[in-house]
Amino acid sequence: MIFEALSFLSEEINEYFRNKLKIKDDKVVLSSIVDAKGDIAIEGSNKIIITLINIEKETSLSNDVDLRRSGSSATSPLKVNLYLMFSAYFNRGNYGESLRFISFILAYFQHKNVFNHQNSPGLDERIEKLIFDLQVLSQDQLNNVWSSLGAKYMPCVIYKMRMLSISDSIIREYRPLITSIENNPSIN
Repeated sequence: MIFEALSFLSEEINEYFRNKLKIKDDKVVLSSIVDAKGDIAIEGSNKIIITLINIEKETSLSNDVDLRRSGSSATSPLKVNLYLMFSAYFNRGNYGESLRFISFILAYFQHKNVFNHQNSPGLDERIEKLIFDLQVLSQDQLNNVWSSLGAKYMPCVIYKMRMLSISDSIIREYRPLITSIENNPSIN
């Protein structure tokens, strides 16, 4: 469910950028910033990277209490909040452009910070609603985030994505993502 929500989000922002900026290529990618070896994890540059940096349980809701009161033995879906970092990974000498795209991300969520089936028909039917809140971190907190990621600082902004519901109904047959297609001449 996390992958579906974040893939949807990156496609929505890319579509918005294509329409507003009249560009053809995708500027937003879903990726870690560095790989296990500490190298940059994405191909190319001049991109906004969406990285999941934390998951927390939503504790302000009382679904479990309501189910116990009704005598139901069902477990309520787990409600989680995801903390997403939008980092500007741009070529050396393109710092100004990286700041522009961080501003575009801020403007995008100022324009649309709630996603539901009425305003976002492409939203997975298992996701009821997503709400985005800008998070303001102190310099020390931001330094800790970048240190824990094992990366050097890039211009970034962090949003909390609220209200993703997770239950066992999301588990389906597992099929790994297709990452490339190869032609094998030895197969007839």
